Amino acid sequence: MSEQETPTAEESTADEHGDVSAKTDPLAAAPEESLLEVRDLDAGYGDLQILEDVDLDVGDGEYVTVVGPNGAGKSTVMKSVFGLTTYMGGTVVFDDEDIHGLRPEEIIYKGISYVPQNDNIFPTLSVQENLEMGAYILDKVPQDRLQDVYDRFPILEERKSQKAGSMSGGQRQMVAMGRALMLDPDLLLLDEPSAGLAPDLVEEMFDRIDRINDDGTAILMVEQNAKEALRRCDRGYVLAQGQNGYVDTGDRLLADEEVRQQFLGG
Repeated sequence: MSEQETPTAEESTADEHGDVSAKTDPLAAAPEESLLEVRDLDAGYGDLQILEDVDLDVGDGEYVTVVGPNGAGKSTVMKSVFGLTTYMGGTVVFDDEDIHGLRPEEIIYKGISYVPQNDNIFPTLSVQENLEMGAYILDKVPQDRLQDVYDRFPILEERKSQKAGSMSGGQRQMVAMGRALMLDPDLLLLDEPSAGLAPDLVEEMFDRIDRINDDGTAILMVEQNAKEALRRCDRGYVLAQGQNGYVDTGDRLLADEEVRQQFLGG
């Protein structure tokens, strides 16, 4: 806070009593300009509605995470942005263009890449073949992008001829993320990137995501490791039963007593 700014009543109360109350209005927490803007989104699978009136924003170069209990609709938000669910209402705007109704391959063209939680590699293909599949919409694999991915994940270059399915869980996740980066996306969607990783590899994975974001790629991440995800992100959303619950900076969500008790295990 600058010297010229006067703290709000909410901020003064937090300072005096150490009581931080996270925001519940997602529009009040939205950035001034959004790269991704989701409004009043209703979506699901077939006739089953999972999301109701969900609002969410990601600014250019921003790091946003979505947390909440199992069944809250976190992954459905991600899949809805990428055109993998049944659209039932609302808007999904990316870079000032409404993208709802587009197929995933069309959304990739717009500048969004997606790393799903499961089945995110081609196990019988080599590491390099997996990465090249990330550029399948192009006539020719961009060698500069391939080298950029290898520079980011050196072990993939060392094992570029190895079958991806024979690699460790952490290495397979690197393959999946590397493939998603082959088109140099403006927005990277990550669904549970730490799932199934050994505890000693989780922090390394988060560090890699931090560096991707530091290089200018906006991140929208769904993550089971809520405390670590909120500690690192610019802004977090807490979903409950397919609806917006809380939204604020990661630090404020971590400091909110009600959020901690209900969603973060105290």
